[in-house]
Amino acid sequence: MVVAGIAGGGGGWADMRSLSFQVITGRWFGMFASYQVMSAAGATYTFGLYSGTIKSTLGYDQTTLNLLSFFKDLGANLGVISGLINEVTPPWMVLSTGAALNFFGYFMIWLAVSLKIAMPKVWQMCLYICIGANFQSFANIGALVTCVKNFPESRGVVLGVLLGYVGLSGAIITQLYHAFFGNYNDPKALILLIACLPAAISFAFLWTIRIRKVIQRRRRENELKALYKFLYISLALAGFLMIMIIVEKKLTFQQSEYGGSAALVLLMLFLPLPVAVIPEEFKLWKIGQQVLTEPPPSQLKIIIAGDSNTQICSSPLPPESAPPPSPATSSQSEASCSSNVFSRLPERGEDHTIRQALFSLDMLVLFIVAIWGIGGTLTAIDNLGQIGTSLGYPQKSLSTLISLVSIWNYLGRVTTGFGSEMVLHKYKFPRPLILTLILLLACVGHLLIAFNIKNGLYFASIIIGFCAGAQWSVLFTVISEIFGLKYLPRLYSLGALASPIGAYVLNVRVAGYLYDKEAKRQMAGLGDDNNDLNCSGVECFKLAFIIITAATLFGSLVSLILVIRTREFYKGDIYKKFREQDATAAETEMVPTCPSLAER
Repeated sequence: MVVAGIAGGGGGWADMRSLSFQVITGRWFGMFASYQVMSAAGATYTFGLYSGTIKSTLGYDQTTLNLLSFFKDLGANLGVISGLINEVTPPWMVLSTGAALNFFGYFMIWLAVSLKIAMPKVWQMCLYICIGANFQSFANIGALVTCVKNFPESRGVVLGVLLGYVGLSGAIITQLYHAFFGNYNDPKALILLIACLPAAISFAFLWTIRIRKVIQRRRRENELKALYKFLYISLALAGFLMIMIIVEKKLTFQQSEYGGSAALVLLMLFLPLPVAVIPEEFKLWKIGQQVLTEPPPSQLKIIIAGDSNTQICSSPLPPESAPPPSPATSSQSEASCSSNVFSRLPERGEDHTIRQALFSLDMLVLFIVAIWGIGGTLTAIDNLGQIGTSLGYPQKSLSTLISLVSIWNYLGRVTTGFGSEMVLHKYKFPRPLILTLILLLACVGHLLIAFNIKNGLYFASIIIGFCAGAQWSVLFTVISEIFGLKYLPRLYSLGALASPIGAYVLNVRVAGYLYDKEAKRQMAGLGDDNNDLNCSGVECFKLAFIIITAATLFGSLVSLILVIRTREFYKGDIYKKFREQDATAAETEMVPTCPSLAER
């Protein structure tokens, strides 16, 4: 259809080259490229598939393995370095740095578990996995934040789709792993795939992800229609992966069959290119061609007198804008803000600085909720492989569990992102109360693990995966609504750092310690002198997940404080300020500029 439009225009190959350049350099292709980067940015969710290999090969106990898991979570949520690099370099530098870190970190882990290098010390392994997992933070800053700036009027949808793909990436990587290696008995190969795949995708799309200046904005409704195509395709991909999980559970697949499944996954990953990207860029290209050939006479009138060219713009001049504040004024304002940080905090919805947010009771509540709420779900996800092994699930089922967590993580992010927005606008349902309900639902998943109900681990994977994605989506939305958008990247990093703290306490000090204690008790009863601490049975994680349930319940009760404190804020029109800003910007954009003759 697009090709026919070009052929009908009579431009031939020149128009085809022009359109190709428009597509590759356009913001919609940048959205597509970010979509691909984020689809491989959630490799941290596959830790449960290869953690057993690290434990057995390097002779770790469960506490040491969980310490490794903590550094993985710390690396994935440590956004300070990527944020600083992003402030002074373009997005391609952020992505290339992240890709290099990803390859180095995971490749060193692969060399260690493959015994190709001398056995590293524990602190070295912690450093390697922290460096490798930090790619997720670089992808968030380099790809996701860039897309938000390219689609400022539709940032909610952009965040929902791209963050959802971080959750879905675990299932995508698992399918590709089976297609490449064909069996469940070589987790070392999965580590090598994680080292290479995200880095390769980032380098492939490096030069297409950049901040674009939007010359002529289309109506937001039309923009949303195109973005929803990305969403519908991602939902179809999630549904297909879910069907494949069920089929693979019932049947035994060969490598060729896994290859066919992976081919369909890749097809759906590239489907937005012909469905959304090329049609949108074609429309913009046609508009550009019309502007070049037929400038609107109502906006521009050219009078030629002698040798001089005079341009008269028929539309009124834009209103005079206030002069920018001088450096002295800015520094005085900054100093005043610093001195008044204790005396007065901005209203909710206004832009808070980092210091103002830190001294806010609302941020303290959110920090506690993230520690005990998200920390508990991270502990469950990181230990999923060991939980399944201790309860007697086969290796094939462990792959199914990881994929379930990944798919429902995606669905949690998308469902709560769009669902919370709908109930907020329609019923004024406060978003912090949704966070409370999510934490209560997570308690159900933890209890299913603690008491080992028949096939309960499958349902627990679904619930915990959904809650893990939903928590992140709601938490960062609440932060943006209460503390403003001006310093959102830094506040994003601040909120993300809370979850590894909870994971350290619940994962290392609780789950790891209690697992090793039970393993030593079982080995002493059997008279086994083997150095490998392997525990079997429901008691391995029972007490740990009862404690995690109590901690999550405590987090949900603390979140009610924020619900009470913000109930009047959410009853009001929290987006009124942004609509007024958009209206002012729209009035300014309606004033045309006068291009020079040289540009014609």
